Amino acid sequence: MYEKLVAYASKQLEIDAAEITRESTFESLGIDSLDVVEMVMDLENELGIELEMEDQKITTFQELADFVESKLN
Repeated sequence: MYEKLVAYASKQLEIDAAEITRESTFESLGIDSLDVVEMVMDLENELGIELEMEDQKITTFQELADFVESKLN
Protein backbone atom coordinates (compact mmCIF):
# COMPACT_ATOMS: atom_id res chain seq x y z
CA MET A 1 0.00 0.00 0.00
CA TYR A 2 2.86 2.36 0.81
CA GLU A 3 4.27 1.97 -2.70
CA LYS A 4 0.82 2.66 -4.19
CA LEU A 5 0.58 5.89 -2.19
CA VAL A 6 4.04 7.00 -3.29
CA ALA A 7 3.18 6.28 -6.92
CA TYR A 8 -0.06 8.26 -6.55
CA ALA A 9 1.70 11.26 -5.00
CA SER A 10 4.38 11.15 -7.64
CA LYS A 11 1.91 11.08 -10.52
CA GLN A 12 -1.08 13.08 -9.28
CA LEU A 13 0.67 15.60 -7.03
CA GLU A 14 3.87 15.83 -9.08
CA ILE A 15 6.16 15.04 -6.17
CA ASP A 16 9.48 13.33 -6.85
CA ALA A 17 9.11 9.79 -5.48
CA ALA A 18 12.70 9.94 -4.23
CA GLU A 19 11.68 12.72 -1.83
CA ILE A 20 9.02 10.55 -0.18
CA THR A 21 9.93 8.32 2.74
CA ARG A 22 7.73 6.31 5.07
CA GLU A 23 8.16 9.04 7.67
CA SER A 24 7.54 11.97 5.30
CA THR A 25 4.72 14.11 6.56
CA PHE A 26 2.21 15.42 4.09
CA GLU A 27 2.98 18.94 5.29
CA SER A 28 6.73 18.57 4.69
CA LEU A 29 6.00 17.69 1.06
CA GLY A 30 3.56 20.53 0.52
CA ILE A 31 0.50 18.25 0.51
CA ASP A 32 -2.46 20.07 1.99
CA SER A 33 -5.61 18.62 3.55
CA LEU A 34 -7.53 18.87 0.27
CA ASP A 35 -4.85 16.81 -1.48
CA VAL A 36 -5.12 14.17 1.27
CA VAL A 37 -8.91 14.06 0.95
CA GLU A 38 -8.64 13.61 -2.83
CA MET A 39 -6.05 10.86 -2.36
CA VAL A 40 -8.33 9.04 0.11
CA MET A 41 -11.34 9.41 -2.19
CA ASP A 42 -9.36 7.97 -5.09
CA LEU A 43 -8.26 5.07 -2.88
CA GLU A 44 -11.85 4.42 -1.83
CA ASN A 45 -12.92 4.26 -5.47
CA GLU A 46 -10.02 2.07 -6.52
CA LEU A 47 -10.27 -0.35 -3.60
CA GLY A 48 -14.07 -0.37 -3.26
CA ILE A 49 -13.99 0.44 0.46
CA GLU A 50 -14.98 3.35 2.66
CA LEU A 51 -12.25 5.01 4.69
CA GLU A 52 -13.69 6.99 7.59
CA MET A 53 -10.81 9.22 8.63
CA GLU A 54 -12.65 11.81 10.72
CA ASP A 55 -11.23 10.53 14.02
CA GLN A 56 -7.83 9.64 12.61
CA LYS A 57 -4.70 11.73 13.03
CA ILE A 58 -2.73 10.64 9.99
CA THR A 59 0.24 12.77 9.04
CA THR A 60 2.67 10.45 7.20
CA PHE A 61 2.58 8.15 4.20
CA GLN A 62 3.25 5.13 6.41
CA GLU A 63 0.40 6.02 8.79
CA LEU A 64 -1.98 6.32 5.84
CA ALA A 65 -0.75 3.02 4.37
CA ASP A 66 -1.21 1.28 7.72
CA PHE A 67 -4.71 2.74 8.11
CA VAL A 68 -5.80 1.63 4.62
CA GLU A 69 -4.35 -1.85 5.14
CA SER A 70 -6.24 -2.17 8.43
CA LYS A 71 -9.49 -1.45 6.60
CA LEU A 72 -8.70 -4.07 3.95
CA ASN A 73 -8.29 -6.84 6.53
